[in-house]
Amino acid sequence: SRLSHMFLLYHYSYAVSSKIEPFYKGGKVQVSGDENHIFCTCGSRVNVLEISTGKIVHSVEHDDQEDITSFALSCDDEMLVTASRALLLKQWDWRQAQCTRSWRAIHTVPVASMTFDSTSTLLATGGCDSTIKIWDVVKQYCTHNLKGSSGVVHLVQFHPDISRLQLFSSSLDCGIRLWDLRSSQCVCVLQSHYSTVTSLCFSPDGGTMVSSGRDKICTVWDLETKKVKRTVPVYEAVEGVVLLPENEDFSQIGVKSRDLHFITAGSKGVLRVWEASTARCVYTQTLPSTPVSGEEKDDDSLSLTCLLHLPSSSRLATVTAEHNILLYQLPALSTQQQFVGYSDEVLDVKFLGKGDSHIVVATNSCQLKVFELLTNSCQILYGHTGKSPPEGSMCLCKNTDGSVRIWKIDSDSGKVRCVALGSTHANAVGSITCSRMKASFVVSGSQDCTVKVWDLPPDLSKTEADMCQLTVRATEKAHDKDINSVAVSPNDKLLASGSQDRTAKLWSLAGEGSIGLLGVFRGHRRGIWAVCFSPIDQVLATSSADGTTKLWSLQDFSCLKTFEGHDASVLKVIFVSRGTQLLTSGSDGLVKLWTIKTNECVKTLDAHQDKVWGLHTNRKDDKMVTGSADSTITVWMDVTEVELAEEQAKQEDQILKQQELSNLLHEKRYLKALGLAISLDQPQTVLTVIKAICQGEEGRELLQKTLLKLRLDQKESLLRYCVVWNTNARNCLDAQAVLQVLLKHLPPEELLQYQGARTHLEGLIPYTERHMQRIGHLLQASMFLNYMWQTMRVAGAPCERWNPGRQ
Repeated sequence: SRLSHMFLLYHYSYAVSSKIEPFYKGGKVQVSGDENHIFCTCGSRVNVLEISTGKIVHSVEHDDQEDITSFALSCDDEMLVTASRALLLKQWDWRQAQCTRSWRAIHTVPVASMTFDSTSTLLATGGCDSTIKIWDVVKQYCTHNLKGSSGVVHLVQFHPDISRLQLFSSSLDCGIRLWDLRSSQCVCVLQSHYSTVTSLCFSPDGGTMVSSGRDKICTVWDLETKKVKRTVPVYEAVEGVVLLPENEDFSQIGVKSRDLHFITAGSKGVLRVWEASTARCVYTQTLPSTPVSGEEKDDDSLSLTCLLHLPSSSRLATVTAEHNILLYQLPALSTQQQFVGYSDEVLDVKFLGKGDSHIVVATNSCQLKVFELLTNSCQILYGHTGKSPPEGSMCLCKNTDGSVRIWKIDSDSGKVRCVALGSTHANAVGSITCSRMKASFVVSGSQDCTVKVWDLPPDLSKTEADMCQLTVRATEKAHDKDINSVAVSPNDKLLASGSQDRTAKLWSLAGEGSIGLLGVFRGHRRGIWAVCFSPIDQVLATSSADGTTKLWSLQDFSCLKTFEGHDASVLKVIFVSRGTQLLTSGSDGLVKLWTIKTNECVKTLDAHQDKVWGLHTNRKDDKMVTGSADSTITVWMDVTEVELAEEQAKQEDQILKQQELSNLLHEKRYLKALGLAISLDQPQTVLTVIKAICQGEEGRELLQKTLLKLRLDQKESLLRYCVVWNTNARNCLDAQAVLQVLLKHLPPEELLQYQGARTHLEGLIPYTERHMQRIGHLLQASMFLNYMWQTMRVAGAPCERWNPGRQ
């Protein structure tokens, strides 16, 4: 137990506890009819997201790894049909992830759009070849081939009243074509838009249709007369439109009359409610986490690309250009759930909140994402463009606009809000850190080569509405190139900075209004990516683009140790195990665990495909989170204690079995002994049992009886062991004895069923031939020796009185 306690002082192994992976990279999104799942494309897969848990519960993928260009889910949620660049249509039982049918799409180029009718019988596919095909998925044949569109058919939609047998489509000419499926003719082209038509929605009676376009207008159509009833200028490129139900109370979002109202989503990133009769905007959504810039302008990163209605639960789903899926509850349009489909390049990850219940993720977008680990639910915060190191319930973020933001998490509700802002850097902020003993100051390092110390207001936690402005206590021109990392010592008296100029510097924070240089750490051959103070020793760790991690003395600024093992830049370094070990992450996608005392890399963790920028441990030091440029966030659990317990249990079990084996051999219960030895998977122990069996006078017969009573899998293992024994001349006789029994008494068909039997037999032949040659030479030598002995006896028989003096 004392040894176990010593082992537990160190970490020796981590295992993946959970992962946050990209599940949507753009393209179509559809909600299931029961409103429990969201279907979305991700390269060659369609992922099925369970709304209640936020987890991917099903996924279907084309065998040929071709990207999926479009898909459609039937209205009864039973059939999923996908189209790929290989011009194949596949029908899936998506709950079992099994392809039930596949057929050629007939289109000469990929399918751009797909939809089912309300009966889940007809499937329409719009192709990039300007044609539309209608498929009867029940009877499995193509019913219509509609020609006449110009360019890519990016929108197809059946009229909800299937008795009309009408199909609407739109292509590059910006018109909306109305097809009569009885005659297979285009009845008319509805002309109103001057840019791409993005969506259509129909009134409950089917007599009115609203279309939206990127020409910043929505058009209300009378489908009886096929004329425009109203054109509504919405002053933004609209990607989705939804009609509000008529018989519900939507007064919270400005609906005062019974007239037709619809909601739009587009380039401004907010939902707006419009009254069709007056063309007025009666409500504009205000998001709680909108950017603080104040200016309302179109921002591609904030724009909405899709709007879906979930009528049963009275919700709306929007998809953003950043690949986030947001659910809003009607009638108040309050944010209900947020899902991050794709995080792009993850630049930093940190634990946050009471009990490290959340992780905050910084990416190369303008959004900060806060995930709750238990539920995977996410909050998306705006106004950030960089890393975010937290301290307890507070997190800081650096921005490429030179500003610094302070965010605070409410320990009860888990909500995060921006409480302070500072902006005096002349260039992007590269790193930021907070004081360690108490939240009294913040230090930032920038690409303008300066380090700034910011005072934190003492009443920061009490601030509710207004955002505090941070004041600069001290500014220092610290390096000749970009500053990549800053760190504050555990006692808040020292500051370390690491730069692209290949040096790290130690600064004193004791002076009022100034930062004093104490020394420079020189020795890295390339830029320094990270610096970190030891929690117990006067030591600084640095990681560099030269592939090394170094430990430095704070007394004389000398290099104490160098750790080499990464094949590329070491991007992050942190201390763990009370300062006795290091964790490093690199551009090679690896995370390495080092023991400082021995300079040994005790574990290499490989779970990422790209640079691992983010690395952090929780306060208990039993969890670790990593974030990578492959858009994956991995939470690791320390399993040292578990693995040690398993190893001890395994050793105890081995000792007990070895004792049992000795007892069985002593009692000459060879069959049970042989079975036990094979279960231990120890060829040498099995050989010992074989030798014990063969020792007696009737050893060969006993061996035969024993071997033939073994199970099939035990005989298979025995054949595998024979290959090993046969390579050694000392053990070859025992191997050949076992082989003789197996080959003589088992049919060839049974032997060939053994796993790797052909390979084993091929491996036996050359060594057996070598043993035969050796025994042949030995036999020849013994016969010659016998001949010489016999000859010597005959020649010397009469010379019994031989006197050597005569010669």
